[in-house]
Amino acid sequence: MTEPLDPQYDPSGIERPLYESWEQRGFFQPRPSSRNLPPYVIMMPPPNVTAQLHMGHGLNNTVQDALVRFARMRGRETLWLPGTDHAGIATQNVVERQLAKEGLTRFDIGRDAFEARVWEFVRETGSTILHQLRTIGSSCDWSRTYFTLDPDLSVAVREAFVRLYEQDRIYRGLYIINWCPRCLTALSNEEVDKVEESGHLWHLRYPLEAGGHLTVATTRPETMLGDTGVAVHPEDPRYRDLIGTEVLLPLVDRRIPIVADEAVDRAFGTGAVKVTPAHDPVDFEIGKRAGLESLDIMTPDARMNDAVPERFRGLDRYDARKLVVREFEQLGLLEKIESHQHAVGHCYRCGTVIEPRLSEQWFVRMQPLAEPALKAYRDGRLRFIPERRGDEYAMWMENIRDWTISRQLWWGHRIPVWYCDAPGCGKVTASREDLASCPDCGGPVRQDDDVLDTWFSSWLVPLSSLGWPDETPDLERYYPGTTLVTAPEILFFWVARMVMAGCQFRNDIPFDTVYLHGTVRDTQHRKMSKSLGNGIDPLDVVDRYGADALRFVILSGMAVGTDLILDPEDLDSSFAAGRNFANKLWNAGRFILSNFDGPVRPLAGAYANTVRRDELTLADRWIIARCDAMVREATDAFERFRLNDAAGAAYRFIWSDLADWYIEQVKPRLYGSRPGGDVARAVLARTFDTALRVLHPVMPFITEALWTRLPGRAGGQSLMVAAWPEPDARARDNAALRDFALVQELIGAVRQLRAEYRVTPGRQVAVHVAPASAAARNAFEAERDTVERLARVGPLHLEGDGAGPEGGHAVLPDGTAIVVPLGEAIDLEKECGRLGEEAARLDRLVASQHAKLANQQFVSRAPSHVVAGEREKLASWQEQLGVLAAKRQALGCG
Repeated sequence: MTEPLDPQYDPSGIERPLYESWEQRGFFQPRPSSRNLPPYVIMMPPPNVTAQLHMGHGLNNTVQDALVRFARMRGRETLWLPGTDHAGIATQNVVERQLAKEGLTRFDIGRDAFEARVWEFVRETGSTILHQLRTIGSSCDWSRTYFTLDPDLSVAVREAFVRLYEQDRIYRGLYIINWCPRCLTALSNEEVDKVEESGHLWHLRYPLEAGGHLTVATTRPETMLGDTGVAVHPEDPRYRDLIGTEVLLPLVDRRIPIVADEAVDRAFGTGAVKVTPAHDPVDFEIGKRAGLESLDIMTPDARMNDAVPERFRGLDRYDARKLVVREFEQLGLLEKIESHQHAVGHCYRCGTVIEPRLSEQWFVRMQPLAEPALKAYRDGRLRFIPERRGDEYAMWMENIRDWTISRQLWWGHRIPVWYCDAPGCGKVTASREDLASCPDCGGPVRQDDDVLDTWFSSWLVPLSSLGWPDETPDLERYYPGTTLVTAPEILFFWVARMVMAGCQFRNDIPFDTVYLHGTVRDTQHRKMSKSLGNGIDPLDVVDRYGADALRFVILSGMAVGTDLILDPEDLDSSFAAGRNFANKLWNAGRFILSNFDGPVRPLAGAYANTVRRDELTLADRWIIARCDAMVREATDAFERFRLNDAAGAAYRFIWSDLADWYIEQVKPRLYGSRPGGDVARAVLARTFDTALRVLHPVMPFITEALWTRLPGRAGGQSLMVAAWPEPDARARDNAALRDFALVQELIGAVRQLRAEYRVTPGRQVAVHVAPASAAARNAFEAERDTVERLARVGPLHLEGDGAGPEGGHAVLPDGTAIVVPLGEAIDLEKECGRLGEEAARLDRLVASQHAKLANQQFVSRAPSHVVAGEREKLASWQEQLGVLAAKRQALGCG
């Protein structure tokens, strides 16, 4: 007999040892397919080296792991490739905060020392999150872990930059960019979070040179200090005669022209807009067309610079705003202030309001890169789940703008461009190797100070992590990959750019399916975040409930296209279901394993002593058919990324079909009080084995712990690399499914009648059944013992055995009638008295409610929803009276 399992399931005692065993045995590394199937490759979205595991990581990596385990069990050669991102802005900010505590800035210690300080931080903490991912069961090939600043990946970054530069797809130019005054760097459009805010629209009067004034409307009055023009629509009759004239710019006493431009929205504000070319992207384009000067009035940290009147210099932009508005008001030039709802851009990393700023930056020309990536989607080679995300991808590609790739940071891939400082040369060189001198004149050179956007290395990882630009065996074998699993927030940051990079540098998309899962939110539907204080630490959940419970809750609660709702204030309400299911499975496993005291007969196949079909009872055939249905449902769900449906199929089979029904049904056979124990053990072994295989991608630890103890599992076998169960046409049995369902309905109906009439739980009752068909009769006869044991019936009378004169009645969906005589099961006089008292109470309530609703003064004056509520009460009480009357009649109450 198998050694009994511990009475209580303790995940802390099995999860870590099992994970270490899997890793040591090399199960996470690709294993050649036994079925000649193509590899299954997933690229993990690399977490930042600064990151600590949060529920977003927990969700994303649990989904990936479930898909990888499913593919591995189906015989695919699987590679889940992990890595970390150097995270330029985030990592630099962390180290700068450390320096600030020491009273230092990065400028105090210099670039080389600062970079060394960051490397020290990364080496100490950079792998933390990768170790934390092991805790939740992530079966990555850790031997291939990459870091986006690794030497090999840095070579790839330079190669990509230089190739694009040589193709004139990277250029340097003076443009309006998004600038973070806190991080002191440029940001791409995708790195700006637009937040709807309640602000103001200030209407400012600019005096006309010929007298009177022109009113402009703005949400940023401080930028008027940098105005170099006013623009109106050329077809706006209000201003047509003013085009070509000038206004006197208040506060700075500068004359600026009124220009015509079709970009002006005549419906916004007054239809006349102030033009600040150095501080607004639309104004920049208007200024270029009109030949207006671009006047930069702010320092990098968003203070007023020396280009403004002295009294404004050094002021923060918001303090300058207050002073501008106050002076306009003092001059009688503030016409009005309106409330205004508008989208304000914030830095995605630190949350600071960004400032549009004229700056010389490096850009990638995106349109030529976007065309093949868009075509891949249009041709059906690239699909998105849910499908609507594909439309978002296409829209972004069709309207793509050039990508700002330079960042004013010290941590990251330094831009591989060198400038010759020799007089009369000025050579600019993009190079794959560091330069010590100018390739043209041999003069001294200096490297560009800026670093590349972090995403410039991240968009290459499907290639660079496999060895590109070298033609490595890994690149040949595992590119293109199969599936990308990520959050919709980085569809444009990362996903779209990876597709473009794949098409550009490898002439093939890096994956064929993009699964964009939902977001983890609290019960108020707010995204979990550190700033809101509404996060849940997955490691706390693992400590309290186990990794399997965490995984089950994540996967079962996340349908395609929906978010995962969890309660950070009450972990039990969120995760107890996962723990309870694990306990249910463990207890079922304890019972099943305790009944295997030797070899188990095979259920199918060309083996000696194979169980024959004619040896199977109705319950045996039913559980085998239900098990096969579960396999089909879960397989289809995994293939369609409906992971919640896959988890649900395994859950329902194990909890209800197997534990609540079949195990209870077979106990007499297992205990020897009924024949067929060997058949019952064979069926249990097969169906429990199958259930554990199907559940393994969802709950890998507990399933492994139970599966390895099944008969025939000697020799170090592991469920992780066991075969996924295949649907079996021989298991299909619609008649068994129908007939045993009737037995379940009969038992359920008897239990309901016992509860309604308050029959003592331990007391047996006689039940008279009139089957609606021969099939129903045969099913009830075949499972007579099951009905009598599970519904506490004694005896079960089928049609022709007589019927009780009075008692509870029920009719099953197929028309089978049930009568439960209750004369000996309950105290009829006492029960009739109780029902009579309840009926009298309801009679009084009904009478009172009739009186209330007959009062026209109440009905006419009370709100309609109140009156409707009172009518609903009356209807409910009348319905309850009807039920009580039927019960009293069934019991023969006077």
